[in-house]
Parts: sequence; structure tokens; C-alpha cells
Amino acid sequence: MKNRDEFLRKPIMLGTWLSSGSPVVAEVAAQFSFDWFLLDMEHGSGSEEQLLETLRAMSGTSARLIVRVPGLLPEMIGRVLDRGADGIMLPHVSNARQAEDCVKAMRYPPYGARGYSSSIRAYNYGLDVPQDPSAVKPFFMAQIEDAEGVENAKEIAAVDGVDILFVGPADLKLALSNQPADGNGMDYDNALLAVAESVRRHGKNAGILMRNRNDFEYLKNMGYSCIAVDSDLGILKKGYQSLVEWSKQVKE
Repeated sequence: MKNRDEFLRKPIMLGTWLSSGSPVVAEVAAQFSFDWFLLDMEHGSGSEEQLLETLRAMSGTSARLIVRVPGLLPEMIGRVLDRGADGIMLPHVSNARQAEDCVKAMRYPPYGARGYSSSIRAYNYGLDVPQDPSAVKPFFMAQIEDAEGVENAKEIAAVDGVDILFVGPADLKLALSNQPADGNGMDYDNALLAVAESVRRHGKNAGILMRNRNDFEYLKNMGYSCIAVDSDLGILKKGYQSLVEWSKQVKE
């Protein structure tokens, strides 16, 4: 089992998004020295049935494998962890209760309600069983994606079992753009600052998906240490786009 504290102590935890659902693409990505990978089951193309094959394809990596589930689904969360994921990302966490419920689904009694089996893939089918299952603490990234989540960030960060508050930029920007036009709403940059300040108070980490590499220093200086850069689909699109641009030049 991978050391959680060693991971969380890193000054920068660099990851990337895997949305294609392809075990082959995941296996290629796993050859590179990222700190973590996000396997996306919310908006990604892969199914739950494909997840086991994808996790197997990435079994040689030392990176943490985090699965974003589509919602607070305890049975699915348990299966994902049983199959060998190192942690869970839960989208649209707006309050501490939602975070507490996810922790409960991830952890064994007396700290949670996850069902226990010693023969699961996560424990090498019974060959690497934890001495104290109740002490098993998978990584938990709680996604902040709306104004309510930002406003409750301090309470969410205070929940035992939450490791990272992870901003979803697209959803957060969309939510903030739909605030009442009375001048009292928060803007995106202030929302990022509020999340970063909330995690500092509780010794947790702030994370975000970064599309533009030029934003790295800005986000790092703000306090973001768990940063995902681009996605497999984005990288494929850019690669094909560069080929098309090249082909236009050679055809002239």
C-alpha cells in the first residue's frame, strides 16, 4: 500500500487527467513520472466495467491512482477502492456533510461503513492484508465547484479524512457567472483565494486542474500544491492539431 503521508508532504503533487477510458492510453501515461493520475468516471468515456482493466494496466506505477466517481454512491465508491484505486475524488462537494458521507463510504467501521473483504485486488487478493482495516485511509479529494462550496470551504477542509480541496475550474466559473447581478457575488480569483486560505487553516492541501501552464506560478504562489496538467484527450487533440497544421504547410 502506498504511503499517504509521503505523498501529501510533497511541495508540488503533479498529476494529469485520464478521460478517454482507454487502458492502453492509461498504460502509456503510467510510464511517465507523475505523482498522481485522475481516472474520470464523471465526464470521462470509460465505464465502471473498464476500470479494473485500466487499474491493471497502470499497476507498475508508483503514482497515486485517484478515481472521480460521478456522485456520492457508496456501493460504487467501495467497489472502486476494492479494485485498487488509491483514492476518490467526489465532484460538487458543497458542504461538510457531503464530505463526511463520502469519508464514511471510503472507510471501514468504526470510522465508516465500507464493507470489508480480505480477498480484494486492493490487498493483492489476500496476500497483502492490512493488520488493522479500520486504519486504512484512502485519499480523498473533495471538489469545490460552486459558490456554496467556496463559502463552506473551511468546514469541508476541517472534516477528518478530507486531504485535498480540489477546484473544478469549469464548473466553478459557470456557477459564479450565474450569480445574481446585485454586486454581492464573489469572483473567480477571490474564490480561489478563499479555498487556498481554508486549507491552510486546517493543514490540508489545495488542488486544481490547470489547462494553461503559464498559470502555474500564479497558482503555486496562491497556495495550490496538487495540480493536474491537461488530459489525455487534450494532449491527443493538440497532437492531431499540430499534424493538421503541418500538413497544410507541406501541401502549399
